[in-house]
Amino acid sequence: MESRYPGQSLLGAGADEPGKPDADRSVQPFRKSFPQSQITDLKQRLKRVRWPHEVNVGDDNWSQGVPLSYMRTLVQYWTTEYDWEITQSKFNSIAQVQTRIDGLMIHAFHVRSRHANAIPLILTHGWPGNVLEFLNVIGPLTDPTTYGGRAEDAFHLVIPSIPGFGFSERPTDPGWTVERIASAWAELMTRLGYPKFGAQGGDWGSIISTSLVQQVPERIIGFHTNMPWAPGDLSYTADLSAREQFGVNRFTDYIATGSAYVALHNTRPRTAGLLLADSPVAQAAWIVEKLHEWVDPRSRIEADDLLGIITLTWLTNTGASSGRLYHESPVPNMDPVHVPAGFSMFPYGVIQFPQSWVENRFKDVRLFEEVERGGHYAAFEVPDLFVDGVRKFFRLVR
Repeated sequence: MESRYPGQSLLGAGADEPGKPDADRSVQPFRKSFPQSQITDLKQRLKRVRWPHEVNVGDDNWSQGVPLSYMRTLVQYWTTEYDWEITQSKFNSIAQVQTRIDGLMIHAFHVRSRHANAIPLILTHGWPGNVLEFLNVIGPLTDPTTYGGRAEDAFHLVIPSIPGFGFSERPTDPGWTVERIASAWAELMTRLGYPKFGAQGGDWGSIISTSLVQQVPERIIGFHTNMPWAPGDLSYTADLSAREQFGVNRFTDYIATGSAYVALHNTRPRTAGLLLADSPVAQAAWIVEKLHEWVDPRSRIEADDLLGIITLTWLTNTGASSGRLYHESPVPNMDPVHVPAGFSMFPYGVIQFPQSWVENRFKDVRLFEEVERGGHYAAFEVPDLFVDGVRKFFRLVR
């Protein structure tokens, strides 16, 4: 099958088995519409929810998890007012592709800029999100002049769905580690005709992108993230600024009281998967809790945007498969990184390490900025500030 994308002759050697080429390396257009029967089933499940007994710890107290009052309100809106068709129309209006790499069908948004000299940039999402995190940054990054930017800030965007998340296929065998996903990303960029490119990611997207730039540093223009994985000595904080101390405190609080989900995904992914696959309310609460804890309290996330991510996870039945990534890659690689790197540190990100710790691992830091507001899911939460940080960094390495 002839591809309409540039660089088809640059195809790499992906594999169904080690040393065995993929049978079909073509890149095909992608579009997805879910049947009404699935939407009807979701609504019926929501109407039949059995609510638990609530202990009176206060409606605004999230210390024991998602308050029952909050979930009742969200589920009521989800059942009676939220319109999935609007979300579906939004993502289907964006150019998308799929291609089989290493035995799995991989999905990606692929939006080419109209501007000359645009930089190819691969954006990688995290958990518990999916590619819908990036809907509000695609326009400003690919067509900056329409959004008040400069033509020289343009990017060709590739936004893949991590295997087991959203539109990419779910692995049926163990072994889809961060390193294997990063290798698939390198192959994806080859098939789309980009011998050199930039990389950006947050949450798992940061760790996957870090592995990608370690594997193919000669192809990387630059690496930007809002979550550099560079932990240091948590007991030594004498030289930290107030902002850095705030970030370290958030991380230590997260380890102490907010990381139980990691242990469950890591050690009992099948048990967690049963809950997430069978109950849309359980899955929604699992996602909402993290978004609530990891965003800036000053931010406003629209209910329809939140429910878009939750509903896509439900309709693709990827609550269980996405959580398995914690089991597959429990300990991030800590090898040094030598490509040009930039960091936009949002104050309410759950992992915001001090600059000295980051520079101890990342050896060519071109940008380290402390952004005024925002949290862990910056592209989703504060898209304007996210875009500004990406532009700032890549101006330094173009």
